[in-house]
Amino acid sequence: MKPYPQSKLGTNTFIKKLFSPGEQAKALLFTCKWLVISSVVGVLVGSASAFFLTSLNWVTYYREAHLAIIWLLPLGGLLVGLLYHYWGGRSVKGNNLLLEEIHHPRQIIPFKMAPLVLFGTLVTHLLGGSAGREGTAVQMGGTIADQFTRVFKLRPRDRKSLLITGISAGFASLFGTPLAGAIFGLEVFVIGRIRYDALVPSILAAVIANLTCHAWGVGHTHYEIPIVPAMTPEGFAYALLAGAVFGLTGMIFAKATHFWTDQFRNRFSYAPLRPFVGGLVVAVAVWAIGTTKYIGLGLPTILASFTEELPVYDSFLKILFTSFTLGAGFKGGEVTPLFFTGATMGNALSQLIPLPMGLLAGMGFVAVFSGATNTPLTCTIMAMELFGAESAVFMALACVCAYLFSGHSGVYGAQLIGSPKHLFYGREEGKSLASVLEDRRKKRRK
Repeated sequence: MKPYPQSKLGTNTFIKKLFSPGEQAKALLFTCKWLVISSVVGVLVGSASAFFLTSLNWVTYYREAHLAIIWLLPLGGLLVGLLYHYWGGRSVKGNNLLLEEIHHPRQIIPFKMAPLVLFGTLVTHLLGGSAGREGTAVQMGGTIADQFTRVFKLRPRDRKSLLITGISAGFASLFGTPLAGAIFGLEVFVIGRIRYDALVPSILAAVIANLTCHAWGVGHTHYEIPIVPAMTPEGFAYALLAGAVFGLTGMIFAKATHFWTDQFRNRFSYAPLRPFVGGLVVAVAVWAIGTTKYIGLGLPTILASFTEELPVYDSFLKILFTSFTLGAGFKGGEVTPLFFTGATMGNALSQLIPLPMGLLAGMGFVAVFSGATNTPLTCTIMAMELFGAESAVFMALACVCAYLFSGHSGVYGAQLIGSPKHLFYGREEGKSLASVLEDRRKKRRK
């Protein structure tokens, strides 16, 4: 047997190259660099989320104790509309501005975006609008993070990663889901692709922001699924069926929001009038139906959907109230209303699909969110963080199926299509959802 031939470089040189610390040294420098940056971003964004959550709880309790304040919603909408119209500038784009800056970095996000969205969201919830909270946390996170672009003298490529850390930190600290928050920042801006070069900064910032929020003594809502059956062929089929329904629900939510946005823009050229008129309609509607169930976050109903049989129309009324509120120009977010919509839809489906009510509510909770935001990996991981790993297979099936059946639609118009969800639809890589919707409108007109 012939001996293994020695390299021409010699044994010592070969060993030196084999164990060269060059790559690991660079990895260490990269980690240290982003550990410092992510720590600063995480602490600041986590603190901002803690303040926001505390303030949001206070205004919600105050509204429920003084229901007559809902009649001030039109004036609150007018105030927020005037602030954004005369002072907001680019901030009026909200989450879409962050996504646009990640795609094509141009200018630092104006810092005024953070206090504006914080104030606007608190006014919306105090006076009875139906909105979420993730948009506020994400916008505050991205704005705070982007201010350090000049401080750390970052290049455009690193600035993209910095914006992602802010988005991840805001999402993670708001919901208490650091892993889902980290993936959300990587997954949300391009459909079908993930930016792995920002993985380390994103996870670091998300974990630190979540720890910071807890360090301030601010907790998060806990959910529990009492019964999770073993996966069977029948359960597999039912999970796919439910996922398809959840995907269509997410699509309806997104399309309804865009519909009301277009209606208000077409009918009221003066932007501050939109939330004034919208606030008046919402206030009258709340008075007419005699309940505040469909305004605000709706957390009590979300919790009840896991254990109590609810009216089958709950999800549709929440879609109507939220899409109308956001379409009129009020501030907040879509995610918690999506949780409400999905959980109550799952609750309703439990009357038709032979799976436990709590399991279907949990599947809807994350799957409608997956369909409306095109983030199936985020939602699957969020399900495991919120509900435990026992239901992970059911959750994953529902999330990916909802992602597929929601089509090329979503609540974030600036999302780019990195790869189509299926080739039967056609290839539209590189286009934003907003441009796809506009192309469809033009085809229908022809």
